[in-house]
Amino acid sequence: MLQVKLLCHGTLKEEYLRAACSEYIKRLSAYCRFTLYEAKDDASFAAWLTSPAQQKDYKIALCVEGKQDSSEEFAARLEKLTAGGVSSVVLVIGASDGIPENLKDLCQYRLSFSRMTFPHQLMRVILLEQLYRAMNINHGGKYHK
Repeated sequence: MLQVKLLCHGTLKEEYLRAACSEYIKRLSAYCRFTLYEAKDDASFAAWLTSPAQQKDYKIALCVEGKQDSSEEFAARLEKLTAGGVSSVVLVIGASDGIPENLKDLCQYRLSFSRMTFPHQLMRVILLEQLYRAMNINHGGKYHK
């Protein structure tokens, strides 16, 4: 079973966003082992991402200049990674000013959801929903339809 880690800069203060994230994390448990890491500041964010424990993980940075995948393409990307032997994927959401370039360089893929700007707190919910949708697609579920 794929291990999915979500590294976020900061914590969610809004209860409605925390509730939405909790719902998708619960749904994801049917498809993967999911872990959320919330970094309190730039130093802890960088330290977590550069730690030796994360070296073997496939890292995906969310950034505006990344490739815009459809839901099906994102699902296929995850499927191809697992078929290729990847056992752990890290999705990285930076602070409101983004992910520093030197940390983006540690990631194997850059993903963009849009050229528009979204609050990074809301982006967490959007990413979790799309991750759930991708897992559902890959397992032949009806959620996506």
